Amino acid sequence: MSRPITAAIDLAALAHNLGVARAHAPHAKVFAVIKANAYGHGLLRAAAAMRDADGFAVVEFDAAMRLRDAGYRQRIVLLEGFFDAREAEAGAARKISGVMHTAEQFAWIAPLQAGARLDVLLKINSGMNRLGFTPDAVRGAYDRLQDLPGVGKITLMTHFADADGAGGVAAQMAVFERAVAGIAAPRSLANSAATLRYPQTHFDWVRPGIMLYGSSPFTERSATELGLQPVMTLTSEIIAVCDLKPGDTVGYGGTFRAERSMRIGVVACGYADGYPRHAPSGTPIRVNDVMTATVGRVSMDMLCADITHLPQAGIGSRVVLWGEGNPVDDVAAAAGTVSYELLCAMSARVPVIERQ
Repeated sequence: MSRPITAAIDLAALAHNLGVARAHAPHAKVFAVIKANAYGHGLLRAAAAMRDADGFAVVEFDAAMRLRDAGYRQRIVLLEGFFDAREAEAGAARKISGVMHTAEQFAWIAPLQAGARLDVLLKINSGMNRLGFTPDAVRGAYDRLQDLPGVGKITLMTHFADADGAGGVAAQMAVFERAVAGIAAPRSLANSAATLRYPQTHFDWVRPGIMLYGSSPFTERSATELGLQPVMTLTSEIIAVCDLKPGDTVGYGGTFRAERSMRIGVVACGYADGYPRHAPSGTPIRVNDVMTATVGRVSMDMLCADITHLPQAGIGSRVVLWGEGNPVDDVAAAAGTVSYELLCAMSARVPVIERQ
């Protein structure tokens, strides 16, 4: 018998969440962001569930090639662009769009002949201060792209640093508008948070990411409130039960000490499965469809849950680590991180099943 941990991927929920993005930006096309193996959900699995997307956005060149090899003909964009001339040439041959964010990349696409028609996204640094041309350099970069025979369509692009927070998008929007004044080209600005909150950012293309996987980009609004459905549900079972007396400790380092008599369920899941080792006692966990909390330090292969108030819980009881009934956002918040990290970090040793 195999270890009971499983990750179920709800394909219908992926399609539903893509529909939520479309409903918020009805006049824009959608780049479904499926980088990092679709945030841990499986590149081709996610693409199949969202095959109605107008395009896909990835970071990894081989991911773009896998999509093309699988028959996807939508626009595919590399969010960090090409990394050398060979990638640019191969990408142009397979109709892969690249983000242009630094002057050095011009040398890689300059040799492309007129028949290449490489579509590019010109990235403007409007305040994120990570990738992109400074506002003063945008016009020159745009003119240079227009002069290259192998370049096809040019889309203007930026990325928001605080669309999910108090800073909002107004300051970056103002910088962007000044930088691209007089340039008539399609635009792609909105990430998940901007897609949901700021209609003025939608323009021609939106780039939803985390919302597609059923997670909220906002700390103050839950995924359920946004109409999103969880896609990944990580489940396991209780494999042992321990009875604690007042004063007993649990796990490595004895970081949890019982103040009363307790029943503790030992769950077959640990940090080698992708569960955050730094998740403290009190992290939400669901046992037999009832919410409870973890106790003690997370081990490589196991963690513990308080089942004192669950007399029917025991060996074989179903446990939801995150997903249906136990939002990944809540687990991530308790662990002092974000849902992105938990989803992306799920271990390859966890079996994956698909739900239609």
